[in-house]
Amino acid sequence: MVTVDVKLHQDRAERDLPRPRLVIGGKDVTDTSGGFYEHRNPATGLVQARVPLAGPTEVDRAVAAARQAFEVWGTMRPAERRRLLTRFAQLLRDHIPDFAAICPLENGVCIGGWAESVGPHVAEWTEYYAGWADKIEGMVGAAYSPHENVEYTIAEPYGVIGHIITWNSPALSLAMKVPPSLAAGNTVVIKPAESTPFSALLFADLAREAGIPEGVVNVVTGLGDAGSALVTHPGVDKISFTGGPATARRIMADAAPSLKPVVFELGGKSANLLFADTDLDTVVPYCAAFAMSNTGQGCALPTRLLVERPIYDEVVARVCGVVAHLAVGDPLDPTTYIGPLINEAARDRVQGLIDKAVEGGAGRLVFGGERIDAEGYFVSPTVFADVDNRSDLAQQEVFGPVLAITPFDTEDEAVALANDTQYGLSAYIQSRDIGRVNRLVPRLKAGTVYVNPGPNPITSPATPFGGVGMSGFGREGGKAGLDEFVSVKGVGISRV
Repeated sequence: MVTVDVKLHQDRAERDLPRPRLVIGGKDVTDTSGGFYEHRNPATGLVQARVPLAGPTEVDRAVAAARQAFEVWGTMRPAERRRLLTRFAQLLRDHIPDFAAICPLENGVCIGGWAESVGPHVAEWTEYYAGWADKIEGMVGAAYSPHENVEYTIAEPYGVIGHIITWNSPALSLAMKVPPSLAAGNTVVIKPAESTPFSALLFADLAREAGIPEGVVNVVTGLGDAGSALVTHPGVDKISFTGGPATARRIMADAAPSLKPVVFELGGKSANLLFADTDLDTVVPYCAAFAMSNTGQGCALPTRLLVERPIYDEVVARVCGVVAHLAVGDPLDPTTYIGPLINEAARDRVQGLIDKAVEGGAGRLVFGGERIDAEGYFVSPTVFADVDNRSDLAQQEVFGPVLAITPFDTEDEAVALANDTQYGLSAYIQSRDIGRVNRLVPRLKAGTVYVNPGPNPITSPATPFGGVGMSGFGREGGKAGLDEFVSVKGVGISRV
């Protein structure tokens, strides 16, 4: 039984959640054509806000505002953009507690865990890309000589970027997408998920407070029709989306007639290769807890644990011991590690997958699996051992607190198991053998490989992040993340 302090949640919602609205051209908009969405607190199941929804009309207004603002922002001196983005980053840093306070109410993220890391990451990513704003350069052709043409390149902004933001960590998704867009000179129209609009509203409010011109940052919370209107709008020059493959296919279909470029950061089923030469006292708690962080709602979480057979039984036992001590409960309680899932549909889907895995023999249930009696959307942290790598449990992105453990005997078998998936977002290696690490890194089918990582390895702003296969294409982070929002123009000047 999970107990939640309903009165505390109601009081915090009134105090900490930004007023639901759209932000178009620097103006707050509540009279919308898309109706309203009743936002339910994931921990209580109770309605705590009515969110106005954008329809195609509001999307069109937001794109028009962004195009008008591009005439100012896109031609602004890069040093001035850097100054404004640096001020923006400082305001984000000043409001780190506010982002943390929003998280438990918006999508059930635990205040004592993931929520506390969100604000620092948002500020850090914005600081990083603020520094790039006046360092975007072209190049002179290497073939230049006094007797040939002068050839060089100019790095230009695209114009208006449509950002469709994920719900599981909306503030972090904003930070990975919007600052590089702005640093490159683009303006943006952000479409948050209807279930998580509040982080985006705080983000836009602080951009306005920083002095970023009206219309540079617009927020249009909406459903599928708003997303489709944004993708198909002729005034939008590129789309960046974080979410699942099914929605990505619809976005690609909408973008296809105009051949609009897209960036996709999609799902994952990341394998974590654990070898016998590791320090189990350090590594096992990390592997177990990180797979369950944010209640398993993370695309790059290592939710498949592949264990070398000599230590397999010991690791399974230790994992169960760690998970048994991860507190499940009220996300406003600082001692809670695993909170609710985002909504009722997510809870029912995850619980259904667990039940199906038990009934179908996909693996041996060694911890959890039982249904939790609560008004909110809770699922018991669950561990399966001896998991068949071809089962749905190993192949589908669960997006819940479920860990699948499978043994292996050789490096070749470990790599084969890790790569036997449609996804390719992240992979993890736990080994002290640097020779093994160097052998395995090139063989793993993943956009990023983390070796003996610390507790939060996936959000460094200087490191490109993205996937291959069904995990998408394009990169967020580093210069590669900036280049996604820069269009390179070639120039050739004839000598006459």
